[in-house]
Amino acid sequence: MLRLPLFRNPAGMGPILRILAMLLLVLSLFMLIPLGLLVLERDGQMWPFLWAFAVTFGTAVAVILLTWGVQIELRPRQMFILTTSSWVVMSAFSSLPMQFGAPRLSMADAVFESVSAITTTGATVLVGIEHLSDGLKLWRGLMQWVGGVGIIVMAIAVLPFLRVGGMRLFQTESSDWSDKVLPRAGTVAKAIGLVYVGFTIVSIISYWLAGMLPLDAVVHGMTSVATGGFANYDASFGQYADNPIILWLSILSMLTGALPFVLYIRMARERSGVLWKDQQVRGLLALLMVVIALLTLYRVVRGMEFFDALTQVAFNVVSVVTTTGYATDDYTAWGPLSAAAFFYLIFVGGCSGSTSGGMKVFRFQVGLIMLVNQLRYLVHANGVFVQRYNGRVLTEDQIRGVIAFSFFFFFTVAVLALGLSLMGLDLITALSGAATAVANVGPGVGDVIGPAGNFAPLPDAAKWMLSIGMLMGRLEILTVLVLLTPTFWRK
Repeated sequence: MLRLPLFRNPAGMGPILRILAMLLLVLSLFMLIPLGLLVLERDGQMWPFLWAFAVTFGTAVAVILLTWGVQIELRPRQMFILTTSSWVVMSAFSSLPMQFGAPRLSMADAVFESVSAITTTGATVLVGIEHLSDGLKLWRGLMQWVGGVGIIVMAIAVLPFLRVGGMRLFQTESSDWSDKVLPRAGTVAKAIGLVYVGFTIVSIISYWLAGMLPLDAVVHGMTSVATGGFANYDASFGQYADNPIILWLSILSMLTGALPFVLYIRMARERSGVLWKDQQVRGLLALLMVVIALLTLYRVVRGMEFFDALTQVAFNVVSVVTTTGYATDDYTAWGPLSAAAFFYLIFVGGCSGSTSGGMKVFRFQVGLIMLVNQLRYLVHANGVFVQRYNGRVLTEDQIRGVIAFSFFFFFTVAVLALGLSLMGLDLITALSGAATAVANVGPGVGDVIGPAGNFAPLPDAAKWMLSIGMLMGRLEILTVLVLLTPTFWRK
């Protein structure tokens, strides 16, 4: 077999291409699930999935054969390339069923929908979702579900290793745990996968028992735990807004996906209060309780019945903070306070090591710790103050990572919003669209892309820009930006 020098060189692209091919092979097997459903239903929309499967599977096999014998030993530089390219490639091939068949989206629309799914953002360009084939509804849910577990593994295993965005805060903790309890990385991934599947099954069954249709229960169960937000209706979760049991079950599922998955396994093995002891978890729950209490009071004062107000506020606040993106109502129309509050909540996100996007709670907490210490220095210039988080001393490397990420997060939002405004979008649409894309939330603010609208009216150029923003947000921004520096490519 012909072997190119590039593929014989372990420092080249061979190992990266081989891993990408294996990921595509797995993706093609997932395509068989909606294809099988359409075959059982004798739906003509089976053909687009068959063609998409053939292209994806064929590409994977061809690259695997081309790179046969290549040793998969990745250096840090290759890990950066692989991390970014894997999400780009998976998004591109995931879009094929939507390009080949109904609703036969344009490339810009199909890629936007696919990127939104894989990154668990939940923004959509589709109209008349309830009229799509069951196979395509299932595929949208599967893409988000696969993206969700990929996000967890990336946050726990890859980003701390790459020293990205202050994620090294959790490297020592994760290493100690995996060394003492689950010695091999493969075992850790398997344990996380089992927990993820278990939570998904529980969510699906609970939705079904509460009154959801079987396909709705499956799709919403997957997208709830993945904190993705794709629903089977244009009205999102508004389809079930009159069933408070389903809404509260969804709140629990979204919260489940927004907490660190490593802690679930530690909790099961150590049987201690490890989940509640975590500073991230306490911070997230405290924030949710305060915001829900204030907005519920705000709605009650404006004339809404207490339990209805509590249910609607709790659902939509949890949905936005966990970056799920479901909506039962146009919460931006509840009043000026609600509109402002939900815009701010777009940036928060859940915990590190979860399926949530956003800035993550720990970065706000570390920022507050640094602010308090700086104020102490102003009063006691010669004092020595140790900065701790979760009982551990914060290193300069960790603090530098948090500061760098935070700066470039808002810088990316600002640049993207400026670009969107050049496309003719109004300030609210441009700013909230940029924020919701980079934070991987889903709906923005305003009449166009708010919870009562979608991204279909936007020009194709804006959709491409937002797709890049979603990928950058999911990859913690610095992972992508480092590839644009000349230093990275120097030998």
